[in-house]
Amino acid sequence: MSDITIIKADGIWSVRAGGAVLAESREALALYEGELPMVVYFPREDIAMAFLEATDHVTTCAKKGAAVHYTIHTKSGEIENAAWSYEAPLDDVARIAGHVAFYGSEFVTVEQI
Repeated sequence: MSDITIIKADGIWSVRAGGAVLAESREALALYEGELPMVVYFPREDIAMAFLEATDHVTTCAKKGAAVHYTIHTKSGEIENAAWSYEAPLDDVARIAGHVAFYGSEFVTVEQI
């Protein structure tokens, strides 16, 4: 049994990096996994994917599967492996297929607006 819960995230969520809005969505998903902080997954159609480039970095989660990572390209530079996506997530988390999550940092802001 998985301790992962996925629900529609309330309200409008956005991602900003390098002074630009990379994503804004009313259809984002909130993923809760045990005691970890909530992770917001954005539908690809609500992301300016032209600013993201897949990297060779792949991580594996026993509960979600293999995650492909993305570098964000901004006017001020690149933010390496700043986003990830489960291209073929495991059955228990199939809802996050077609979605991308972002690491919040001093360079990337993920917030409800």
